[in-house]
Amino acid sequence: MPQGEVDSPVFYGSPKPVDTDIVIPICNEEVQLADSVSTLCSFLDRHARDRAPFSWNIVIADNASTDASWQIAKSLCDWCPNQVRALHPARKGCGYALKQAWLSSRAAVVAYMDVDLSTDIGSTGSLILPLLQGGADIAFSSRLLPQSQVTRSPKREFISLTYNLKLRSYLAVSFHDAQCGFKAITAQAAHALLPQVKDDEWFFDTELLVRAQQAEMTMLELPVRWVEDAGSTVDIPDTVKKDLEGMHRVREDMEARMVDGLRVDLNSAAVWDQIRQHELRGSLLPAEEEGPHSRMQNPGKETAAC
Repeated sequence: MPQGEVDSPVFYGSPKPVDTDIVIPICNEEVQLADSVSTLCSFLDRHARDRAPFSWNIVIADNASTDASWQIAKSLCDWCPNQVRALHPARKGCGYALKQAWLSSRAAVVAYMDVDLSTDIGSTGSLILPLLQGGADIAFSSRLLPQSQVTRSPKREFISLTYNLKLRSYLAVSFHDAQCGFKAITAQAAHALLPQVKDDEWFFDTELLVRAQQAEMTMLELPVRWVEDAGSTVDIPDTVKKDLEGMHRVREDMEARMVDGLRVDLNSAAVWDQIRQHELRGSLLPAEEEGPHSRMQNPGKETAAC
């Protein structure tokens, strides 16, 4: 977004034309932010040297922190100015922070992962490379595939299974896990989808995938190793409530689009062309002249007086 507008974020460091921007959205993460960013930097540096290389930036998106997170984020940018940058959105919302980070990016692929690194960062290449190679439009991890290795409490497992089953039945989606914080999307697909994604909070993940499926984009769902962060501060009841509200809104939107698709514009020239193709000859149209044998072929039949 242009600098100076009301909703423009504060940038610390400038976007670069790299292969991928990996965004880490944060809110009051002063305890683990520095360790997580340094761990990810080290891994990506080794990956670029030892495996399939891709150029990268880490983008810290501060989602209205009230602790020292923003100061730590700026320190990390100073520590590694060529690989780390930060932005401070003008208003709160994890989804809003991701939109701002992705839309201001100059990378070919934009991604995000949770600051707690619950998803094994060893899967980063599996997430990014298929998109760079043109194999998919969007890639995302799933904790609910048979090959995934997941460690979490029975309560969180039950909530996740229930939510995703509801999602599959209510919105008829084909993917299994909408909420795992490990996703990537091509810049082209992001610019096409993000204007349609209305949620600015935790339902952002789900709506992004639903919109991608509706747009018939190529989607890649990946099994991962995932370990629950015991110190997570997510308000589960509030998140569940907002997720259900989001599902209902998207369902209403889908139904409205179906109704719009059935409406006929009677002023449309194309509609009238179709009608004319099926006109029946009536009293206002001249009758064709009958051939000399027409009466003989239909003896006793009176000529229609029309």
